[in-house]
Amino acid sequence: MRTIGLIGGLSWESTVIYYQIINQRTREHLGGSHSANSLIWSVDYTTVEDLIFADRWDEVSTLLTGAGRRLEDSGADVLLVCSNTFSRVSDDVERAVGVPVLHIADTVGAEIRARGMRKVGLLGTRFTMEEPFYLDRLAAHGVEVVVPRREQRKLVHDVIFDELVRGVIREASRDAYARIIQDLADDGAEGVVLGCTEIELLISEKHSPIPVLPSARLHAEAAVGFALAE
Repeated sequence: MRTIGLIGGLSWESTVIYYQIINQRTREHLGGSHSANSLIWSVDYTTVEDLIFADRWDEVSTLLTGAGRRLEDSGADVLLVCSNTFSRVSDDVERAVGVPVLHIADTVGAEIRARGMRKVGLLGTRFTMEEPFYLDRLAAHGVEVVVPRREQRKLVHDVIFDELVRGVIREASRDAYARIIQDLADDGAEGVVLGCTEIELLISEKHSPIPVLPSARLHAEAAVGFALAE
């Protein structure tokens, strides 16, 4: 079994999802009381949050590549940046280390293709919904991506940073997200990418009129597949 290295704390609320899914899937595959060989480097979220809002992505890259090197030095065989927004620097991390880095958008793109979908909606931070680093990565998988309208993007973004990363779950926000997903479905989306790992704390299949693609869960499952592959 290979050792999985998680660059987490982005935020820790969703890093919990990664740890849980990785160990659940490992036990399902191996049986008994098996769990995964894993390491977590969890950053102080306020530090990196302040940097991205100041557009200081070079400093984010320095922090996360440093975390990647430390995980590799500690024995990690594969790395994950446990975030969609911070996947903007995943390629930097991969260039800085000698082990594979599983990109979250690639795992989502693979699942979209496996389900035979051609057009999906995307929810996430404004960075993820509006900047090319994530949209282009999905497009490379042959996927057409639609995002909410501007005022809806602001609501989605604000709920993430004002509520979800702080562990706050509000029914009103869940209802607002559900309405936005319905609008994406009306625009032809066959599924919706929960393109912020914290959104999985708020939205599941039962809240959506179309299938959901939970990025954190898919990313964690891909890590288990890699770790257990012969």
